[in-house]
Amino acid sequence: MDKVLPERTGTLGLTIGSASCLDGVIQGKRLFRVEPGNCCDHAIEQASVLMDCSRRASFIGVMDDEPVLVWASHFLCEMAKALMDDAHMGMRKHR
Repeated sequence: MDKVLPERTGTLGLTIGSASCLDGVIQGKRLFRVEPGNCCDHAIEQASVLMDCSRRASFIGVMDDEPVLVWASHFLCEMAKALMDDAHMGMRKHR
């Protein structure tokens, strides 16, 4: 496989599109999946942003007794994990 990436792509590789998040109603089905072919550098940056948003929502949700913010934090964490997992798989493939 050719390991040369497009010029505008970061140095870590590309997402492979196998990580997913958030359980669906049907057992074994997931609601969201990371799209293949995205820059791993950017995916990691976005995961960091999601984690920061999650941290803030969690803190405010607990302090202000807002369960909806705690749930939002849970969903954001799942999305961040999927991005990180997929970026990691893409970086291993890029080696």
